[in-house]
Amino acid sequence: MTLQLILASASAARTKLLTDAGITHTVQVSDTDEDALTAAAGPITPAETALLLARAKAESVAATAPSGSLVIGCDSVFELDGVPYGKPWQPTVARERWQLMRGRSGVLHTGHWLISLGNTATDCTETPVGYGELTSAAVTFEDVSDAEIDAYVATGEPLHVAGAFTIDGLAGAFITSVEGDPHTVVGLSISTLRRLLAKHGVAITDFWGS
Repeated sequence: MTLQLILASASAARTKLLTDAGITHTVQVSDTDEDALTAAAGPITPAETALLLARAKAESVAATAPSGSLVIGCDSVFELDGVPYGKPWQPTVARERWQLMRGRSGVLHTGHWLISLGNTATDCTETPVGYGELTSAAVTFEDVSDAEIDAYVATGEPLHVAGAFTIDGLAGAFITSVEGDPHTVVGLSISTLRRLLAKHGVAITDFWGS
């Protein structure tokens, strides 16, 4: 049978990562209430939050996905001084975030959760089977000026991404180093996806141009 990989995310960066890696997939956005989930979870670490939300997104989409599908959910959380930061949404918040981050290092956590809806090599029933993995990367920022921060915030790019920055976009000019898998910072580690697929008995090469 033809395998179908579904990305449970509205992130253009994640779908571009998969496309650039030659991985055929479709997109189905989850209806997960992230704020409600994190509130109900109580005091958990930023890394645990990323994995929790990744799993919730995957399970939400898997509930309506066709049999034989594999659903990958991802979520990213930026951690600075032990404090988690998601999407800033507002320019004032993004500006304050950058004033705090500049000249310093933080950690970007990305949770991955892959669910198989049966009919793969290791999943012989229709009962959904899921595996998760967290990847983290340390990001160091330039000591950017207020003028540079204002110019970046004015583009709108940082408003809708975890930590208020992208490594594959305009903010790449403000990042001095990344320790860890760079794809983690973008929001989906391709090597991690390979390992999760293997747990389901599926090769990532099965999605190359399929």
